[in-house]
Amino acid sequence: MTALDLSSPVAVVGTGTMGQGIAQVALVAGHPVRLYDAAPGRADAAAEAIGARLDRLVEKDRLTSAERDAARARLQPAGNLTDLADCVLVVEAVLEELDVKQRLFRDLEDIVEDDCLLATNTSSLSVTAIGGALRNPGRLVGLHFFNPAPLLPLVEVVSGFATDVTSATRAYETARAWGKTPVACADTPGFIVNRIARPFYAEAFAVYEAQAADPATIDAILRESGGFRMGAFELTDLIGQDVNESVTHSVWQSFFQDVRFAPSLAQRRLVESGRLGRKTGHGWYDYAADAERSEPHTAEKAQAPAYVVVEGDLGPASELLALIREAGIQVREDEEDHGTRLVLPSGGQLVLADGQTSVEFRDVVYFDLALDYRKATRIALSASQDTAPQTLSEAVGLFQALGKDVSVIGDVPGMVVARTVARIVDLAHDAVAKGVATEEDIDTAMRLGVNYPLGPFEWSRRLGRSWACSLLDDLHQRDPSGRYAPSLALYRHAYASEKREGTS
Repeated sequence: MTALDLSSPVAVVGTGTMGQGIAQVALVAGHPVRLYDAAPGRADAAAEAIGARLDRLVEKDRLTSAERDAARARLQPAGNLTDLADCVLVVEAVLEELDVKQRLFRDLEDIVEDDCLLATNTSSLSVTAIGGALRNPGRLVGLHFFNPAPLLPLVEVVSGFATDVTSATRAYETARAWGKTPVACADTPGFIVNRIARPFYAEAFAVYEAQAADPATIDAILRESGGFRMGAFELTDLIGQDVNESVTHSVWQSFFQDVRFAPSLAQRRLVESGRLGRKTGHGWYDYAADAERSEPHTAEKAQAPAYVVVEGDLGPASELLALIREAGIQVREDEEDHGTRLVLPSGGQLVLADGQTSVEFRDVVYFDLALDYRKATRIALSASQDTAPQTLSEAVGLFQALGKDVSVIGDVPGMVVARTVARIVDLAHDAVAKGVATEEDIDTAMRLGVNYPLGPFEWSRRLGRSWACSLLDDLHQRDPSGRYAPSLALYRHAYASEKREGTS
């Protein structure tokens, strides 16, 4: 099954920001495009707005004047739904209300030809439920673009329970012909991105609710250690707290209030207060012109230790040993296998976050996971009230000697980056096991849809097959609510790996 012929007209119903963006994508790809909106005058206004954006593309040398003129000639506002009768594809981008979408597609069924492909851009509703109202639900598919549609490459191609394979394939190939990167996905709450991204927000909010760190510090750790483009607090301020919470709530409800997707009470209070983020001038951060910028907690300068003793290979943090030696700090190796840690001159231990807490051990400081310890500009440490001040000071000084800013947070298991990545990896494995999408498509979706530095399976391969399961199992012992219980898919993945390694 091939992509739709570029000479064939396509239609977009709903002319808000997303509808205009999808129409522009189809138009620039070469299709004649019809715009329809139930509100009088909206389609004409949208056509003018798209024309203005085409002008800006010419100014930026992304379109020639001739290409712009040809595109404008192919763009036609429609006064009635019946004007869409000869379209080969109709994409709806109307209100996120099930009955509204169902009514629209029922009307379209009486207008378009039987081979016309119908597509919904829903981000939160079930494609299966939308198609359930149709005589022929097999031709309905989800085409979930990301905002702004002309710029972001990802499109989730969602097959409802009754979607025909030929419809899904044609939609997939058409999205690719439009210059997008499509990923195939089953109809599951949140699809790929909004399902697997929930822990990125949830774990940051949980660390905040535990009073282990403030938003600016958590965001800095996620950016400067985890390699994420933005932290969870600044990103939700950009998205809109009401929008982000609504998606979280929808996924949680759709999964029958599964605790793994539970919304944040702190975010709920923010929404109730009307602090919705940048669009209201205040969210987690204050965006007033005279507001004081929120800065992350950064530890004062401390003396670096003269040496460290390494026990074990430090696992995902093993590259630290080269950095420590390059900083002129002696690395002594203990030939006996006491675990995976660094021992400081004070006798205290420095351990990679593993889902346990510092208070459980004598004189232990935990350090957080980093995407790349050489490139990371900040490292988070956590310690308990019982940790010796000298041990914490030596740990701070060690990382400062490596050129890192250091943030000391509260004694929360899994810290910030480690618990976030572990939960993302877990949800990704669970999604594959349940037939939501392939490993490759999930990695692609998370890198392109939300700009993650690595896809979940790329993280998993880098960290080791049993890393996430082990960390989550430790977290689950300390919070037995079920939120951190490793999925059966992740458990099988880790256990099978251990068995193979044990018999190799």
